[in-house]
Amino acid sequence: MAKHLERELDRLKRQILSLSAMVEESVRDAVRSLEDRDERLAAKVIEGDPEIDRVEVDLEEECLKLLALYQPVATDLRFIVAALKINNDLERIGDLAVNIAERAQFLATHDRVDMPFDFVGMAEKARAMVKKSLDALVNLDAEAAFEVCAADDEVDAMNRQMYLQVQEGIRRHPEQMQSLIHMLSTSRHLERIADHATNIAEDVIYMIEGEIVRHQAEEYRSHLAEEGKGEGFPD
Repeated sequence: MAKHLERELDRLKRQILSLSAMVEESVRDAVRSLEDRDERLAAKVIEGDPEIDRVEVDLEEECLKLLALYQPVATDLRFIVAALKINNDLERIGDLAVNIAERAQFLATHDRVDMPFDFVGMAEKARAMVKKSLDALVNLDAEAAFEVCAADDEVDAMNRQMYLQVQEGIRRHPEQMQSLIHMLSTSRHLERIADHATNIAEDVIYMIEGEIVRHQAEEYRSHLAEEGKGEGFPD
């Protein structure tokens, strides 16, 4: 039975990585549609969401089947529990990509706002966090997961800066208020993607170390400082 379970867990890991790749592509295309004012690319992101939802449901059913058939314990049990939670976070990231694409569709039909919003930079940092959190899962790398958790502050700071820019933009160009609010919404969606990446990293830490580390930002920083890795997320 142990060999069968090991094969099933390997297959489950591949399914998670496949879903992650779909979600990463959805986020990338959503941000590109915003930057390029590309309504067709935004529509592609929206149309692709049901497939992400289908894979998420299939993966959840697979996790429940493994729990019922093999009654795993210890590390195997923690992996399946983590996979269930990670699966949900990935699906939510896909939903947030759709939200960004919907904002892109609106903005594509309105005059361009002439303000230096770095959506691409913010999105890249959020996507890098998602990718690194999944790499940490595959490689059983708790250190990488701690780095993802510590990196969330950087994306939060970018979101706060975006809020200040939008506030100033509305003051200077009240006629563009609706477009600026859509841009602020996009920033918030990217910040939430980073939050979900942090959730994934926390679940990886739980899977590896058996420790629940939610709501422990200071511990992330202290842990990385002890390892001599600083507080930031590498570019």
